[in-house]
Amino acid sequence: MANVNTEVSSEELLRELDRDNASRNLTGWRKHIVEIVFFAFAAIWMVMTLVVSGATQYTRLPLFLGLVLFVGYLKYPISKKLERKENHLPFYDVALAFLSLAVFGYYVINQQNIIMMANRIGTFEIIVGIIGILLLVELCRRAMGWPIICVAGAFVVYAIVWLIQNNPRTAIRNLVYGLFYDLKSGIFSTPVTVCASFIVLFIILGSFLEKTGIGKFFIDLANSIAGARVGGPAKVAVISSALEGMYSGSSVANTVGSGAVTIPTMKKTGYKPEFAAAVEAAASTGGQIMPPIMGAAAFLMAEITGYSYSTIIIAAILPAALYFTGIFMMVHFEGKKLGLKGLPKEAIPNFFKLILKNGYLLLPVVVLVVCMNHFTAGMSACFAILFALIVSLIDKPLIKAFFKGKIGSFANVLRLLAPLAPLAVLAVLWQIIGLDMGLSIFCAMLAAVGCSFFTKDAILKPDLVVEGFKGGTHGSIGVAAACGVAGIISGVVSMTALGSTLIATIVPLAEKGTFIALFLTMLCCIVLGMGVPTTANYVIMATITAPILVKMGIPVLAAHMFVFYFGIVADITPPVALAAYAGAAIAKSNPLQTGITATKLAITAFIVPYIFAYSPEMLIVIGNPSALDIIRIIITSFIGIYSISAGMVGYMQHKTPVWQRLVLIGAGLMLIIPEIITDIVGIAIVILMILIQYVFTKDKKEKLSV
Repeated sequence: MANVNTEVSSEELLRELDRDNASRNLTGWRKHIVEIVFFAFAAIWMVMTLVVSGATQYTRLPLFLGLVLFVGYLKYPISKKLERKENHLPFYDVALAFLSLAVFGYYVINQQNIIMMANRIGTFEIIVGIIGILLLVELCRRAMGWPIICVAGAFVVYAIVWLIQNNPRTAIRNLVYGLFYDLKSGIFSTPVTVCASFIVLFIILGSFLEKTGIGKFFIDLANSIAGARVGGPAKVAVISSALEGMYSGSSVANTVGSGAVTIPTMKKTGYKPEFAAAVEAAASTGGQIMPPIMGAAAFLMAEITGYSYSTIIIAAILPAALYFTGIFMMVHFEGKKLGLKGLPKEAIPNFFKLILKNGYLLLPVVVLVVCMNHFTAGMSACFAILFALIVSLIDKPLIKAFFKGKIGSFANVLRLLAPLAPLAVLAVLWQIIGLDMGLSIFCAMLAAVGCSFFTKDAILKPDLVVEGFKGGTHGSIGVAAACGVAGIISGVVSMTALGSTLIATIVPLAEKGTFIALFLTMLCCIVLGMGVPTTANYVIMATITAPILVKMGIPVLAAHMFVFYFGIVADITPPVALAAYAGAAIAKSNPLQTGITATKLAITAFIVPYIFAYSPEMLIVIGNPSALDIIRIIITSFIGIYSISAGMVGYMQHKTPVWQRLVLIGAGLMLIIPEIITDIVGIAIVILMILIQYVFTKDKKEKLSV
């Protein structure tokens, strides 16, 4: 673990705590070759999605994992100690990279024979399968660390014992077939299918969005909204992290990215280092539950549960809003308690000017959301990537010159119109000529890249295109490897009686009290989710724990949201708490205390899942609640969060004694439960507490005046 008491750069911090951002320290020709390979991977997969979309899964999935392992072994050394060693690219890693291509290429070339053999695969296929599984596991260990490997290893051991007990002669053959050759289970099952279909594309999109400067825009936007308020910098951290969560797939990367700006500012304002780091960690972790992308888990959840994407994001809106409102209110009350002021007005950007100046950066996100209701997730991501390239072609100095009548040469006119060229190509090829949509988008992207060679002051340059694709590859390797290993876990559950055994063990506890079963499921999710990226995290939860809740009678969507939430908060829950450690390293605070404070700030994430497990109406899309019921649930839930936040911090109009804190927390819980009786009682208690606070404050002022 990083020494949090020393000064570390953001890059070093990501290397230490977010394994997916670590890589070899290469220079010279080795670096250039690896960068070309990284660019080629993203470009090839873009072509596979847009141009060669008709390839079968028996071709796409083995090819995808083979390429992932190839670039992965070039990126990650065998141990963390070797990351800083310059130009260390040993022959065995190059050999493993090409062996990966050979093993998965064998699957692609011989797919017809493999389909015909089914589970009667021969000795050679068994050896190839074992090598492929070991190559995947080793890369995942390098990329993600030991936690997910230990979990998967325990599952595989269970599978071997179970298969030997049932049929010892075919145990290994059945295991290898189920984990490596069967597309319905194992490493090529839903997690990798979804990863290959669109998660990689969303990671590439996130890379391009980052290059456009949307992260800084979000921080400036948050500053314009809340920077001047009580405890302004902390509120800025909450808002900007929520916005960055729309495209970020890593709570650690989100913490480091925005925390490098927000945490020092919070400390200067007067917040304690532990609190400042905890605010950023809790808000950045919450970014993974923020619609419309939810760390790409929204699309995975739609695939697994069968609900539409629009249904998933509607269900996620209120819980996510409550989560961030809870953190926001605690920051507010903490600021009032400490008497902290916001940033000076001269340091606050004007909201409307900011929107007029840089609001166009949101266009790719808007396009993504609109397209999701009309096209597949993968195609929607490609549309968004195209528009990210288009907005990067906008030359703001030329636009200013145009309005001043100083456009200059004809070349400047062409540069000014450059963003329209890709749109024109798309319209002509797709709408007029009737070319395939994917191929039309691809050609439009090529047009955007072509225009980049002639831009002057626009963001988009040829090197930015290369960096965007390379960044997408860097972010994809660990996620894809983790999804493959998560497939091993789900494959074991599918081929053995483990799922029914867990259900038979935990479900009877629900007869003694649903809370006990939910609590045990929560603990299981937090433990299994430690150190695992968002997408793989959700797959593990959906495979192991969600079926248990469904068997208990909890609606499918509510069950999946429950396990997803508790898998995510593992990033701020001690002892692992990677996001909290990242924040602590920036703030130079105690990591354990930071994790505890972050857990306290994220208390909503520990409460709300229980509420929608008991009362799924909170998710809006379950139970067909009326419009009035929805309005009541929303209003009372936010009042409840207000009450809980005041109780947790111990401040309202002034400091609150322990009994008032307990009453406020109790009233808040009653208001979050979507029942009319609890809402009435809860509101009455909150009003009473406000009156008590008001009277106390008034008496105090009168005594001071005397």
